[in-house]
Amino acid sequence: KNIIKKIIILLHIIIHPTNQPKTMTVWIYHERQEALLCGQHALNNLLQRHAFTPDTLSQIANQLDAMELNFMAQNNEGGVHSKDYLKRIQEGSGNVDEQGNFSVEVLRAALLSRYRLELPNILQKGILDEREITTIDGFICNKSAHWFAIRKINGRYWNLNSTLERPEVISHFQLASEVDKLRGAGYSVFCVVESLPEICTNEAMMDQGLPQYWWKEDDLLKGKTNAMTRADDPWKNVGSGRRLDGKSYNNNGAAASLDVSGMTEDEMLQMAMMASLEQQDPSSASASDSTKSASIDDNTQSYELADEPPEGNPGSIKIQFRLPNGSRAVRRFFKSETVGALYTYVGMTCGKDHRGVELRAGFPPKDLGSRKDETVEDAGLAGEMVHGRIA
Repeated sequence: KNIIKKIIILLHIIIHPTNQPKTMTVWIYHERQEALLCGQHALNNLLQRHAFTPDTLSQIANQLDAMELNFMAQNNEGGVHSKDYLKRIQEGSGNVDEQGNFSVEVLRAALLSRYRLELPNILQKGILDEREITTIDGFICNKSAHWFAIRKINGRYWNLNSTLERPEVISHFQLASEVDKLRGAGYSVFCVVESLPEICTNEAMMDQGLPQYWWKEDDLLKGKTNAMTRADDPWKNVGSGRRLDGKSYNNNGAAASLDVSGMTEDEMLQMAMMASLEQQDPSSASASDSTKSASIDDNTQSYELADEPPEGNPGSIKIQFRLPNGSRAVRRFFKSETVGALYTYVGMTCGKDHRGVELRAGFPPKDLGSRKDETVEDAGLAGEMVHGRIA
C-alpha cells in the first residue's frame, strides 16, 4: 500500500508541476570601484541598494566637521582665534578629502540617520563575546583609505569588495578565519549585528539599485563566466527606479525629479544631526559646562598610562584620536586600562595637564569625563575616534 501511495504522489507531481515549490530568485548588489569612493560603495553594498551618493555623504562630512570645530572653539586659549583652532581650519575637512575618502564617523552617521543602524567595532565588549560571528548580518572593513563590505545574503556570506570583478562567496566555516586574517593584515572590522534591509528577491526591489550592479546569485554559485547582471536582463527597462535620495533613474540611467512620499533627503540629514544641534541650545550648553567643571575642577585624580602593548596583543584595542592641535594619532591600549588613561595620554602628547583636557567620543559626541574610572573596553572605545580639546 505504501508503494502505491508513493507512486500516486509521484504521478500527481508529474501531472501537476505547478504544485512543486518554486525556487526563489535572489539578486546580489555589488557596486564597483569608482575613483576613491569605496566608502560609499561599501555602504551601498552592505545595504544592497544605491542608498547613498557622494554628495549625500559629503554633506554629512561637512556637518561633522562643523560639530568638531564648534567643539574646538570652546576653549580658554583664544576660542576661534586660538592657534589650534586656526590650524584645524587650515587643514580642511577631517571627514572627507578631495579624492572622496570618508571617515568612519561619516559612515556611522549615514547608517544611524537613515536606517537607525549602529556600526560598532567587532572588538567592542558585547559583540563577539555574546554571539557567534555567523549570526552577524554584515561587516564593513577598513584599512587606510579602503573600505569594503561583507554581507549575509540568502544564508551565505558574500565578499562585496568594490575592487572585485564580481561578488565572492565566503562559507560560514571560513568567515571567522577570514575576519581574523583581515585583522591580522591591519584592517579594522566594524559590523551591523542585525536589521539590515531585506535582500532583493523580485524585479520591483531591483529598482533600488543601479542595473549594471545586480548579479544573479544562482549564476555566481554555479561559477558562470557570463553570469547575468540586471543590465543584461530583458526586464531592465521596466520601471524607472527610485533612488533613496529622493530622485529616480530613467531608462538611460540619468537622474530625474520625482515626488516621493515620506521624508526628504534634507529631513533625513537634519535628523542625522539633530542631537548635535542640541549642543548649541543654551540649556544644553549650561549642562555641558557643569559636567565639564565637575570633570576638570573636582577630579584631581591621576590616571596611570601603561606602555603601549605590542601589535597583535589579544588583550589590547586600538583607539584613534583627533588631538587638540588638530592632528590625528592612533594608539593601542590594554583593554583593562581606564578611560582616564586616555586623558593622561592626550595631556602628555600635547604637553598639558590632563585635568585641562576634555575628550568626547561617539555619535553624537559625548563627554567622557564621567567615565574616567571605567575600562576602555567597558566604555566601548575599541576602534573609536576620540576628539580632544584643551578646556
